Amino acid sequence: MTRSLRQRRTLALAGTASVAALVVGATTVGAAADTRGGRGPEPVQVQLLALNDFHGALEPPSGSGGRVQTGPAVGTTPAPTVDAGGAEFLDTQLALLAEQQRKRNTITVAAGDLIGASPLLSAAFHDEPTIESLGLAGLDYASVGNHEFDEGAAELLRIQNGGCHPVDGCADGTPFEGAGFQYLSANAFVTETGAPLLAPYAIHRVQGVRIGFIGMTLEGTADIVSQQGVAGLEFADEIATANRYAAELQSRRVEAIVVLLHQGGTQTGPDAWDVDGCAGLTGPIVDIAAGMSDAIDVVVSGHTHQAYNCRVDGKLVTSAGSNGRLVTDIDLTIDRRTRDIEQAVADNVVVTRDVVRDPDQTALIDRYVELLGPIADRVVGETATELTRAQETLFPGASGESALGDVIADAQLAATDDEAGAVAALMNPGGVRADLDAGPVTYEEAFTVQPFANNLVTLDLTGAQLQCVLEQQFQVGRTLYPSATLTYAVDPAGTTAPVGADPCTGTRVPDGGVAIGGVPVDAGTTYRITVNNFLAGGGDGFSTLTAGTNAVTGSLDLDAFVAYLEASSPVAVPTDDRITVLG
Repeated sequence: MTRSLRQRRTLALAGTASVAALVVGATTVGAAADTRGGRGPEPVQVQLLALNDFHGALEPPSGSGGRVQTGPAVGTTPAPTVDAGGAEFLDTQLALLAEQQRKRNTITVAAGDLIGASPLLSAAFHDEPTIESLGLAGLDYASVGNHEFDEGAAELLRIQNGGCHPVDGCADGTPFEGAGFQYLSANAFVTETGAPLLAPYAIHRVQGVRIGFIGMTLEGTADIVSQQGVAGLEFADEIATANRYAAELQSRRVEAIVVLLHQGGTQTGPDAWDVDGCAGLTGPIVDIAAGMSDAIDVVVSGHTHQAYNCRVDGKLVTSAGSNGRLVTDIDLTIDRRTRDIEQAVADNVVVTRDVVRDPDQTALIDRYVELLGPIADRVVGETATELTRAQETLFPGASGESALGDVIADAQLAATDDEAGAVAALMNPGGVRADLDAGPVTYEEAFTVQPFANNLVTLDLTGAQLQCVLEQQFQVGRTLYPSATLTYAVDPAGTTAPVGADPCTGTRVPDGGVAIGGVPVDAGTTYRITVNNFLAGGGDGFSTLTAGTNAVTGSLDLDAFVAYLEASSPVAVPTDDRITVLG
């Protein structure tokens, strides 16, 4: 299914009248010139085209997930944005970027989460359409991300190697050939054997020099994936793993080394909107990149869905947002004598929708749309106004409610208040994957919001345990969305329990400030609380929830959401007074 770069260039240029202007004046780089007037061998020029966190976004994403900010907000004027993303446009943009540089040495790479948390069009076929699409786009190497493990190690190996799904078979009626690119997984080890699940690195030869690509996911993958997904696996430290394999690559005479890492950071401050900037970069990627061996030259990162173009400890560190809205164009200059990268520069390029659609991607999407059938277009409800994932700020460093998150929590309570006896529900922000526009909501749109097929779990928590869960939000850095029945106060002047300590020792949620149905919670009384099975298993670091008892497993979260939309339309933005800030 993989097309050559030459084929992709030809398809991208066909019918695009404006391309000539884009390549005028470009420097041609090739293998013809081997010397520089007696100054030694001509360096090798290599172009890396990088993406991350594609999440099966074959069709142009809607809402904020399908836009890129192009400037700052000025006064009351909203920040300017441009529509971006979609596999048809991504494929074309990849080809155009290669053509504009006129470089034969183009390698396309990715930093994980290409699949998982995907829209219905991909997820209904176990993400096979996305793997086929990325093969068509010419992807060469990709690290695994945490979402590559959503359906377990055996399924990831099937995605790599091919074969029909063991339960659903060949859903589209044709054999699945597997990925046309190589997944790399240096720090995911099979517990029983101690061996890497997939190849830890790859060596790519270009004009007599070799480039090593090490692929990794974040060490904390087991904390953010369901336990079934990571069963039988262990995940090693990112720094130690990268340095181990960098040394191994050097022992094989590879000096040009690139890490594809599914872990990242975030820009901060007023200039954080700049997708090609590096404003106050924070997050795990900073310490990880600084701790990596100097033998590593470039780190292509991801996971946070943020965009940045940085230098950390002399290394180029990049990320291209999410949903295929950006491509990082990285130019490498490799010294033939030392075989090392002597220069690396990058640009994050917006995947705009003003170019010709790639016809092969269009054909692939159309085929799966037809196979999906009318279920995708069935209207399941209506929203009175746009419902977004955007979170309010409780106080610096702590996020609060979102309109859509609150609605989902209400839906989960509505699905479990009768049979399971739930009196409140809590929803994790990471499980809300897309916005809903105002107007009719289709089943496909609802699925895109809730794509994980998590079961609802209603369990007993004492009032003291519930307050501990709320305290743990600040310890793990993730604020849960409460149903309308659950209200509580937050004290910005309170303390957060240190990581690894008993979360109950925190004082962010004052005693007496938690109420259910307007009645203050009693520490010794038992309450029935609904969460999804990911949270019930301690996902996102909420270990306190694993102490819940008398658990009853209910319907899928998506089914609860759809039922709520059907029963409550038109759904309006709920009031954001479930969490209040003291002072």
